[in-house]
Amino acid sequence: MSVLIFADQAHGKIKKVAFEAVQYGAKVAQQLGVSATALVLGEADSAELEALGNYGATKVLHVADARLNEVEGTVFTKIIAAAADQEAAQVVIFPHNFDGKAVAPRVAARLKAGFVSGAVSLPDTSNGFVVKKSVFSGKAFANINITSPKKVIAIMPNTFALEATDAKAAITAFSPAISDADFRVKVSSVETVSGEVPLTEAEIVVSGGRGLKGPENWGIVEDLAKTLGAATACSRPVADTGWRPHHEHVGQTGLTVRPNLYIAIGISGAIQHLAGVNGSKVIVVINKDPEAPFFKAADYGIVGDAFEVVPKLTAAIKQIK
Repeated sequence: MSVLIFADQAHGKIKKVAFEAVQYGAKVAQQLGVSATALVLGEADSAELEALGNYGATKVLHVADARLNEVEGTVFTKIIAAAADQEAAQVVIFPHNFDGKAVAPRVAARLKAGFVSGAVSLPDTSNGFVVKKSVFSGKAFANINITSPKKVIAIMPNTFALEATDAKAAITAFSPAISDADFRVKVSSVETVSGEVPLTEAEIVVSGGRGLKGPENWGIVEDLAKTLGAATACSRPVADTGWRPHHEHVGQTGLTVRPNLYIAIGISGAIQHLAGVNGSKVIVVINKDPEAPFFKAADYGIVGDAFEVVPKLTAAIKQIK
């Protein structure tokens, strides 16, 4: 028996959220007294596969099929379910990212498993199998007792700090029974943003709102982000007016981010925006309006003109570095 962990990759590189999922799965396996097996679909560097052992995987199943380089829910579900059957996995772990959201519910349905998404703690096995998750856009928590024999858990990204070791995992080729007929949906092209830190992977995010007055002033946001090694984001009105691309929009109707540090510049803090960022470990707000709602959610706040504060903040960070 084992705990099976879906470790997703992009361009041959294992994603940070996948390492988090593997580490979480390894700790669940330790609780249950079983082994932890990671599953990687698509072409990936051998060094990347071996690195999964650093986070607790004792074995890595690898399906080195170029057709699996892009996620397609139907065929991924079939393969993951087949791997779960082969490994006699009673628990399957996913990251709660785009890929996990597309595949985890389908796998749960196929395995007739109980499913908890957005888990924020290890299961409590003292009286059942209870998993804690965030609800109501992060405003509260719910404890869910999974009573089915098989269980599927999707963990919230950037919730569990990574703790690497020198352990190695055995890499095993996995050849599930799939055919061309399984690839009914074909991904013709994928548009990605290159040369930037992906928002969902970023540990620091610098975000701007309408208080910056126009796209021509976005340089102060980008300078601060570059200095911190951060990703840039924006509020919905900024994206809707075309100041910034929509893939930078965070909030209830955009991306949900959970960085270690979220810096909001010139954003009032409407409830829809807060829903997408309130999982951040530390929130810093810079706004000249002392009554801005965002200050109520902030860990640190600066009341001042962004055009004066941000350049000084950037300069001070450069001096320290």
